[in-house]
Amino acid sequence: MKRLILIRHGKAEDESSEISDFERSLTLKGKVIAGLMAHKLLEKEKSPGVFLTSPAFRALETALIFAGKFGINADNVIMNSDLYNRMSFQNLPAILSTINEETETVSMFGHNPSFTQIANMLCKEGCDFMPKTGIVCISFNIRTWSEIGRNNGKMEYFLKPDKS
Repeated sequence: MKRLILIRHGKAEDESSEISDFERSLTLKGKVIAGLMAHKLLEKEKSPGVFLTSPAFRALETALIFAGKFGINADNVIMNSDLYNRMSFQNLPAILSTINEETETVSMFGHNPSFTQIANMLCKEGCDFMPKTGIVCISFNIRTWSEIGRNNGKMEYFLKPDKS
């Protein structure tokens, strides 16, 4: 059994000419909601497995907030540029090929629209649009990460931030 947890980054600063998309930081509200969502995930998961994040600052910040809640050292958060530059259903196998096959759970921190599209392709039941800091957990009755394919996952849960 393998499990993939997709976590969309929190609310970030608006795009501007002074700062690149890659460098945008979480807003204060984005940081607070990320902390609340990390707590919600902590209620569901004893161990979120390996943390794999886009190197875009807003995704990395989100991953580090979650790591802090789980007591995971920041040095154990793995950045993978493909989660920013090339994240797609087609590239998912290559991204997961970097993960040790003994690892049962991978938590990925990244961006839309790719995270919503990937969740929709992995689960027969589909997935609503992932809001900022939304969390989707998908389980697979497989032994190796390379066996992940279209519609062979089952959504375990979909956590969304409270509307406020």
